[in-house]
Amino acid sequence: MRCLVTGAAGFIGSHLTENLIVSGHEVIGLDDMSTGRQENLAAVSEHPRFGLVQGSILDATLVDELTAGSDWVFHLAAAVGAFVIRDRPLASLRTNIHGTENVAEAASRHDARLLVASTGEIYGKNATVGLREDADRVIGSPLRSRWTYAEAKATDESLVDGYVRERGLRAVIVRLFNTAGPRQNGRYGMVIPRFVRRALTGRPLTVFGTGDQTRCFCHVLDVIPALVRLVQSDQATGLAVNLGSSQQVSIAQLARMVIAMTSSSSAIEHSSYLDVYGSGDEDMQRPVPDCTLAGQLAGFDATRPLAEIIQSVIADQWSRIATAAAIGT
Repeated sequence: MRCLVTGAAGFIGSHLTENLIVSGHEVIGLDDMSTGRQENLAAVSEHPRFGLVQGSILDATLVDELTAGSDWVFHLAAAVGAFVIRDRPLASLRTNIHGTENVAEAASRHDARLLVASTGEIYGKNATVGLREDADRVIGSPLRSRWTYAEAKATDESLVDGYVRERGLRAVIVRLFNTAGPRQNGRYGMVIPRFVRRALTGRPLTVFGTGDQTRCFCHVLDVIPALVRLVQSDQATGLAVNLGSSQQVSIAQLARMVIAMTSSSSAIEHSSYLDVYGSGDEDMQRPVPDCTLAGQLAGFDATRPLAEIIQSVIADQWSRIATAAAIGT
């Protein structure tokens, strides 16, 4: 198949691109390189069935040109990360809403199958253990920047649903819950690489709030095969599908695990959300997905435990530290 991957140089996009190339497909990647990294694509950058275009999903003409002739479109490009959303709310909203509209319009026009990456943050403060795809959303005030990302992604989902219903677009939405692994960057707020980097360099690990809030982390290599299966599934068309792990860990426990696994002398410090994010922040206490539907549609199973995820991030961060030292940065 000929595939277009938006956000191809990003964390998940680069792993997906590698998987597609290894499987024999042709891939065109689109990335504005705002958070993506060229080195993420080192394994495929010279491959004859891969090409990378530097550009924005806000460029409707470019998106349309790249979509023409594509069989599958994987829309992963987005403004992501708590720090990015905090610092650039307007740009984030435009990217996440208008960019998705451009991609959905192009996929519809050219009759391509479309997979759109959404987020478990859709559910907001709903603390039900085992959130199903039809669970109610419990979202705070739209004037709190904490919900900017979730609201934009909800609009994306509604846009895609409209294209499915009115235009017959063959599209599936995936709601990702805390995907983690090598190539993820802690600079934008992702907690595991942020903790690991600080532990490896002997700096304190900062836990926001009490640390009692829990998360469920899923290895990126468990997620990627499900993305490829779902984009092909007629049964998945028009659906939103959760992808994640149900293994809960508190952020305080996670910090202790990272320190132990890195044999670090780092301390753990606590900071209030107000100090970091200002008055616009609220936190989700316990987002736990039910991924039964993903198992039925794509054989999805989160098999890799948290310790393996952390170890893969440790190896990746050591490599980055060594590379930075070698070039003197």
